[in-house]
Amino acid sequence: MFPPGFTVDVFAAAFEASPTPMVVTDPRRADNPIVWVNGAFLALTGYAREELYGHNCRRLQGPLTDRATLDGLRQAIVQGRAFECELLNYRKDGTPFWNGMTVSPVRDAEGAILYFFSAQADMTHTHRLEAAMRDAYGALEREVGERTADLRFALEQKTALLHEVDHRVKNNLQVISSLMLLKARRTPPGEARDALQAMADRIGALSTAHRMLYSEGDVARFDFREFADDLIADLAAGYGPGTARVETEVEALALPAAMAAPLALMLHELAGNALRHAFPGAQAGRVRVSARRASETIKTEILELVVEDDGIGLSAGQPNPAGFGRMLVEMVVRQLRGTIAWSDAAPGTRVAIRVPLTAEGAP
Repeated sequence: MFPPGFTVDVFAAAFEASPTPMVVTDPRRADNPIVWVNGAFLALTGYAREELYGHNCRRLQGPLTDRATLDGLRQAIVQGRAFECELLNYRKDGTPFWNGMTVSPVRDAEGAILYFFSAQADMTHTHRLEAAMRDAYGALEREVGERTADLRFALEQKTALLHEVDHRVKNNLQVISSLMLLKARRTPPGEARDALQAMADRIGALSTAHRMLYSEGDVARFDFREFADDLIADLAAGYGPGTARVETEVEALALPAAMAAPLALMLHELAGNALRHAFPGAQAGRVRVSARRASETIKTEILELVVEDDGIGLSAGQPNPAGFGRMLVEMVVRQLRGTIAWSDAAPGTRVAIRVPLTAEGAP
């Protein structure tokens, strides 16, 4: 059982000198009393041996000792099995400490339980550290919550400000458009009157763009499908009932708000020119606006915008040396770092525009 020269007395002396608090109880006696403790246990609890021997370990319990853990410990002792736990105990002077313990049965050769042996450790520092970490984490959560609330409030303020800017710009553009229309009506028919009317319409398209941005919840992006549908509907309504119809087939695309005004000008110019010039004599026809997202390279996505009609076509149209529409569209496309292609669609005219949405070409 023991090596030569290693007696029970030597074994007991080693346990007594151990820095680990140890205690032995005797379940064969009433109330399973303490029958031996080492010096480390006395130093941990503040009791003397005569104050512990013959008493149950419940002497170390107090008002905040967890009852559920005690029930688990008692059940393990009744069943004769080992048990590990951390329990809030109290020293002789009443100060609490966290006691980490391992309780094990000591059996004889036949397996009968003679004693229960428990090695223990003061875990108070660990619990204080955990409590400090919880407090720090709670303080951090509160600070993050406060910062988040501040940022949310700042974002709401910024959103409200940008919406107000869009609203005021829309109103100012409407005033300018109305003044130009008033001037156009008082200008004799001819090139000057047509130019004033055309510029008033373009300013009206920009006003419509800002009206739509004002109604969007996200100030940074807008839904191009709703944007195009509303813009084309406003444009078609401005020309009144006619035989030419306008159709849209636009994907739901979230585009940067900075693209709203350039796209409004392009759509207004291309679809408006088709309605004005592609169907002379009020002939029947169709103007179709389509848009989709496509990939040009792995890192670059593009917006493909096509405006086409089945009217008389580019070659059959009357040349207009003073025309500004085509030049305006090409200027806007260059501003967006895109490309544009004009072609006869046999019948009609087709304008295909490609504008980068990501990488270095993004607006």
